Amino acid sequence: MKRVATIVLGTLIMAFGYYYLNEQFGLAEGGFVGLALLGRYLFDIDPAISMIVLDIPFFLIALWWKGWRFVGQAVLAATSLSLSYAIWDRLDLLTFDIQVWPATLFAAIASGIVTGYGLGLVLKSGGATGGDDLFALGLSKWTGVSVGTILITFDVIVLAISLIYLPLSNALYTLVAVSIAGRVVTKMLTDDVVEHTKPTVIKPKLAPKNDLA
Repeated sequence: MKRVATIVLGTLIMAFGYYYLNEQFGLAEGGFVGLALLGRYLFDIDPAISMIVLDIPFFLIALWWKGWRFVGQAVLAATSLSLSYAIWDRLDLLTFDIQVWPATLFAAIASGIVTGYGLGLVLKSGGATGGDDLFALGLSKWTGVSVGTILITFDVIVLAISLIYLPLSNALYTLVAVSIAGRVVTKMLTDDVVEHTKPTVIKPKLAPKNDLA
């Protein structure tokens, strides 16, 4: 139950960053979210639908690779992220009118920290918010390259494609955000590995002193 609650909390945090920072300051996003946004701008396809379509093949691969439990957690995270975004959209708690330098840079930095932390919580709990996360996890295990580095590389590729509709300045701000997010994820997962692999120090038991010796 704690694992599920952490996954839901992580997606709530991610969706907060996507809606209140990325969306309002004209920032794009990497990964499958970025591809979904590209589909909306080019073909007017609902991102909620396109993200699911992109995720399905990777969920099927993960089913063979990791089993039902992992896929169930991934589906939970992906669904929770979509619902969380809809919740923040409906609540519409914050509105930022200033969307120029340096506000956009601050928004990009904040987005990287917020979304990276949220994704880190999800990944540490054994979930994945989409097919790109599953791809990064699998490729990291195969190559030994950190998950954060793989995510950053994939995000840069998606952002390069997004220049079709995205102004260069916004793409650079988005690059700042995804780079920070990738580093935050790497830090969280690395700390988690170190914590779990820390050797246990066994203190030798001292024999009671024999006063008669």
